[in-house]
Amino acid sequence: MDINTEIKRFDMLAKPKKQPWYLTLLAWLIAFPTVWAHRLKVNKVNMKGLKPPYILLCTHHAFIDFSVTTAAIFPHRANYVVAIDGFIKREGLLRAVGAICKRKFTNDIILVRQIQHGLKVNKNIVAIYPEARYTLVGTTAINPDSLGKLCKLMKVPVVVLNMHGDYLSQPVWNLTKRKVTLEADMTQIVTQSEIESLNSKAINDRVEKAFVYDEYRWQKDTKRKIDFKDRAKGLHRVLYQCPHCLTEHEMDSSENKIWCKHCNVQYEMDVYGSLKCVNGDTIFSHIPDWYEFEREFVKNQILSGNYRFEDDVIVDSLPNSNGYIRLGVGHLVHDVQGFKLTGQFDNKDFILEKEPLSMYSAHIEYDYLGKYGDCIDLSTLDDTYYLYPINAKNVVTKLHFATEELYKLVHNSKIAKSNQNEEM
Repeated sequence: MDINTEIKRFDMLAKPKKQPWYLTLLAWLIAFPTVWAHRLKVNKVNMKGLKPPYILLCTHHAFIDFSVTTAAIFPHRANYVVAIDGFIKREGLLRAVGAICKRKFTNDIILVRQIQHGLKVNKNIVAIYPEARYTLVGTTAINPDSLGKLCKLMKVPVVVLNMHGDYLSQPVWNLTKRKVTLEADMTQIVTQSEIESLNSKAINDRVEKAFVYDEYRWQKDTKRKIDFKDRAKGLHRVLYQCPHCLTEHEMDSSENKIWCKHCNVQYEMDVYGSLKCVNGDTIFSHIPDWYEFEREFVKNQILSGNYRFEDDVIVDSLPNSNGYIRLGVGHLVHDVQGFKLTGQFDNKDFILEKEPLSMYSAHIEYDYLGKYGDCIDLSTLDDTYYLYPINAKNVVTKLHFATEELYKLVHNSKIAKSNQNEEM
């Protein structure tokens, strides 16, 4: 149900433009000083002689990704797939540079047509960030199963840009910038001659292999020293559960320390991103291991029937690029049936339901824009609702885990039933 029928919606049908030369020049003038300051090194593999059009699949770490991508594809230009919130107050500029709008974690056939236009009509590179959000702990996020089908349909080469150091320079849980030298691996994983013969699963397999990254492992292996006083401040947003007492949402952090307010266990992060417990046994020294421990805990709650989230939420709507519209207070439930948002706005009943198979992941924000608090957003094809829990604290990371694990469980169950029926 949509209560804002009188509000103009973002025009998703407008075709992406080919970037004019003067805006391409401006993009270079912005990007190159940024990447030079971080001494970016691009390692190109199987790229000799490749010219647009092709699909460029990029890992997603931080805002600097766009500068790295611009430098990596030089001297060529691209149409970039950009989330709706990126268009706020700058729609004219983004349309002029050829950006393609997307609402995150929606099944959008229009996007396929826009990508096709960028490739076939504009003869451009089309740059896609399929993880659809910044990595939370510097490891690979889930990519959609449809990615291989999309690449197969477009019938152009496929390139992966796997970036390193971007996340470490500005992790999503603490946006203060750090000095880190950057690298990127730019690899043609599917050639023009292969795109016809490979099936979508084979393409997905190649994408999955090329997308593997672990930024803390990379930092340690390459000895990237980050001697930044507040290097662990905000880490409790992603490491929200104590591995010692198993208490959730009682972690806190400051400077180079993270600790549990329930059992008082404390860890310190060294200059190479490793953790060490200072008042007990070190259970996790590698941040992604702690993160995956939390995921497994949520998965087991779902399997045992003990997972459920419920809270009142402040609801903002983003129907277009003009900015957010405060709707009021709603009520959000998340369980094995998926998300259910209810409320009464402008004296009208409102309900939005998202079943598990409709979202393979979720977009979350920490302390959004520095003033709104943590949020999770749910999108339809013509609106995005930003939801801010009122009573529950530091819960959005768990909501994202639960979204992904519910999708995988329902999806795998559906496949198993289909295979069983075929055998019968």
